[in-house]
Amino acid sequence: MHVHRFEKLWLVAALFLIVLFIGTVTYGAVGAGFGMVGAESGEVNPTDPFNSSEVRDPGVYKVGEDEYDVYVEARRYRFVPGTENPIEVPAGSTVTFHVVSQDVIHGFEVVGTNINTMVIPGQMATVTVEFDEPGAYGIVCNEYCGAAHHSMAGNLTVVPQSEFDINRTE
Repeated sequence: MHVHRFEKLWLVAALFLIVLFIGTVTYGAVGAGFGMVGAESGEVNPTDPFNSSEVRDPGVYKVGEDEYDVYVEARRYRFVPGTENPIEVPAGSTVTFHVVSQDVIHGFEVVGTNINTMVIPGQMATVTVEFDEPGAYGIVCNEYCGAAHHSMAGNLTVVPQSEFDINRTE
């Protein structure tokens, strides 16, 4: 049986692409450190997450030297805090976001950073990040959550350490 050289070329190219796709999927699942929201982040009451012992009221809390916890509620169609009142954290700090929802599945993405998680009712999504430089970031919901999903947005402001006032954020 004779196989034309162009057919061999296309066969090799197709096999190369298959191996490349399998490699990128494997890297994304294992090597890049991405993962799904799981029970290790914490289970909460799905109808009233703030009635759970591990969830504080929405806001910014200092938990250590240059370490802050930010509790956020994602609800139709806003982030609390974030939408009406921007989240404010100091530059040069490590921030852990704890995000909960009591209505539907939402997304929590801070545009321009690697913060991107799914917020599932009954689960607390926890993401830790370091902010080295001051700046302004948008927060968006990237999981369809209803008719006004397109308007669900918020703001995160990273201010210089000298301008940060924890009392202003609580």
